[in-house]
Amino acid sequence: MDATLQALGGILLKAIPTIVLLIIVNLYLKWMFFNPLKEILQKRRDATEGARQAAEAALARASEKAAQIQAALRKAREEIYQEQEAARKRLVNEQAARIEAAREKSRMLIHQAREQMAQEAEAAKRELAGSAGALADQIVRMLLERKAA
Repeated sequence: MDATLQALGGILLKAIPTIVLLIIVNLYLKWMFFNPLKEILQKRRDATEGARQAAEAALARASEKAAQIQAALRKAREEIYQEQEAARKRLVNEQAARIEAAREKSRMLIHQAREQMAQEAEAAKRELAGSAGALADQIVRMLLERKAA
């Protein structure tokens, strides 16, 4: 057993330079490779996070601006609709006024035509009344001439 321990001790003694070399390589890699790599990754993470935060802020500003634009569009549409409604009402009122004026004019024309027809009918009645006597006399003469013949 002593021989085994001595052999193990010899192996460990021979392994000490390798272990020291591994520790030196480990420290060198940490100092030359892993620490700069960690710093670069941290800077990249910070830059990415900063860009993400900037993008979120820009998105929030864009959303706010879009909401303002939508509100302005709604307001403009409402104003246009109100103007259109006012114009429509004005046109309807003008049309109603023109229709009423045309109705009044047609009533006047009908009234004038009725008066004229009444006057013409009265004149025709007078003319017929005047010529009725002459016609009656003429009919009587004709009948008397027939009887006499």
